[in-house]
Amino acid sequence: MSNLAGTLAKVPCTIVTGFLGAGKTTLVRHVLENAGGRRLAVIVNEFGDVGIDGEILKSCGIESCPEDAIVELANGCICCTVADDFVPALTSLLDRPNPPEHIVIETSGLALPKPLVKAFNWPEIASRVTVDGVVTVVDGAAVAAGRFADDPEAIAQQRANDDSLDHDNPLEEVFEDQLLCADLVILNKSDLMSARQRLDVTAEIGRTLPRVVKVVEAQNGQVPIAVLLGLGAKAEADLEGRPSHHEIEGEHDHDDFDTFIVELPSFDSPQAVIDRLAKATAAHDILRLKGFVDIAGKPMRLLVQGVGARFQHQYDRRWATEEARRGRLVVIGEKGLDKAGIEALILG
Repeated sequence: MSNLAGTLAKVPCTIVTGFLGAGKTTLVRHVLENAGGRRLAVIVNEFGDVGIDGEILKSCGIESCPEDAIVELANGCICCTVADDFVPALTSLLDRPNPPEHIVIETSGLALPKPLVKAFNWPEIASRVTVDGVVTVVDGAAVAAGRFADDPEAIAQQRANDDSLDHDNPLEEVFEDQLLCADLVILNKSDLMSARQRLDVTAEIGRTLPRVVKVVEAQNGQVPIAVLLGLGAKAEADLEGRPSHHEIEGEHDHDDFDTFIVELPSFDSPQAVIDRLAKATAAHDILRLKGFVDIAGKPMRLLVQGVGARFQHQYDRRWATEEARRGRLVVIGEKGLDKAGIEALILG
């Protein structure tokens, strides 16, 4: 009897969501590095056609999560392509001779989590998996700086009072939808905030949340695995408690955003790269930069990430012997990005 129960047990899945640059990939990598031998698999979705996040995760070298257990879904938002991409990817993991004990799904920064949660009720997978929890990662420093600070109640009141008012603020609505679906909120980058800012941002998040949800402060996604996994939320059975702007308004349009790839030459130093990226960001409406760079004379590739005017860089792994030392950078911003102008500033 116990063997039958074990066979029929649903595989728990954790959905990690959050806006561009919040620190989702860092959090997922932390989970992989601290899995304690638990057999994990990861599905990572990217907005754009370059697998930067997948590359970061594949370089972790964790025995219990080999490279073939990290599945990349590119060229499409996971919340819009569940039938074509997500369900088949999930099924392929479940059908393995030695299936994962837990699956972590990292959405793109522009994805809405609720359509993904709904997909767990699809007949093909409903009896095999459950949403253990939706973990929403928030860039606390960005919110403290005034990004995504719209008051949703005030917006709703304005729209109710004036039928002619067209409030079109897709960035804030995506951010809010990610919070509205959360079972746990990670207030990341808390080290970049003052104590007052942490209190204010936590209160602001609490006003957006539709129910009581724990908010956990973190630096670099360092959250105990016991806190992240094992929430037991069964979120697919609680869709009513997860409201969404885009269900009400009936649309989710990625045409609001542009993304493109910049092929990078070798640079003399990390600072030379950051200086170029800072100029491009200051001159253009860039939301997110992420990619790999070759630094002349260095055996390791440089991982570079930027959110607004803040940049991080670190050497993440050695270039492979047969690997072309080719730098690539994904650029994401609001519709109308000047690709030529951005490339001119980055490439010089």
